[in-house]
Amino acid sequence: MASTSTIETVMPLDTTTAHEATPSAETLRAHEDKLRRREATLRVVVPVVIVAALLLVWEWMVRANDIPHYILPAPSLILRTLFDNWGSLSGALWFTVKLTLLALGAAIVGGVLLAIAFALFKWVEIGLFPIAVILQVTPIIAIAPLILIYVSSTTAALLLCAWIVAFFPILSNTVIGLKSADSNLRDLFQLYKASPWQTFRYLLAPSALPYFMAGLKIAGGLSLIGAVVAEFTAGTAGKETGLASRILESSFRTEIPMMFAALLLVSLLGIVIFIVFAALSRLVLGHWHESEMRRER
Repeated sequence: MASTSTIETVMPLDTTTAHEATPSAETLRAHEDKLRRREATLRVVVPVVIVAALLLVWEWMVRANDIPHYILPAPSLILRTLFDNWGSLSGALWFTVKLTLLALGAAIVGGVLLAIAFALFKWVEIGLFPIAVILQVTPIIAIAPLILIYVSSTTAALLLCAWIVAFFPILSNTVIGLKSADSNLRDLFQLYKASPWQTFRYLLAPSALPYFMAGLKIAGGLSLIGAVVAEFTAGTAGKETGLASRILESSFRTEIPMMFAALLLVSLLGIVIFIVFAALSRLVLGHWHESEMRRER
């Protein structure tokens, strides 16, 4: 006992220092928030810097080599053309947006409903899934002329073409998600005599949601591609036409800056669609699914 007292007298236990060395929960949360803000900033800054550098190189190359605008226009000329012709391009952009969103909405409704039917009724999947595969593997540029012949409305034909392209990713991903529910949980639901609606709501739907969101991000871009390709095939012209028609018209007139301006809008529209659905996926899945949960790196 005397030796213990002597040790404590010479080297007193400093519990305060040890307690202060351990970071508090608030400190850890602040550190995690700082890392998340840093990662979010890098995700924006790095691509912007790279794209800006490429555009500067492009601009310098055109000016240094005195390349004619009808061969390769400079980015500054493309932007000027975009602003000068915004009246016609904005209408074409809105038409393409409407066509893309309508096709995507129809693909979501049709794909999800058919996927549920596939998951609940095996004979429906056996009978209809091969047809869906045939529509997917057949190039839309080969189907579009036939659709344009048999469908009297050009807008309806374009919508159908875009729907065919966007439909399969929603269908296939949702079917896989519905079938990926844990078999033990299925048995548990049957053991407790859960109704089909309860099984779907509390087991199948949460299991399929991550797969559906992945298919949605794919289908968003494909619906835009389908709309543009269908309009290229149709070769429509006039006021109620999309960006693909503006590209075709510009190519016929050898207005290369106008072509690049319309192409820029198509690319920006595709980027916006992807960003929106990626944010939606993060919002829906971020608090519970591993694919969207953020971790400290």
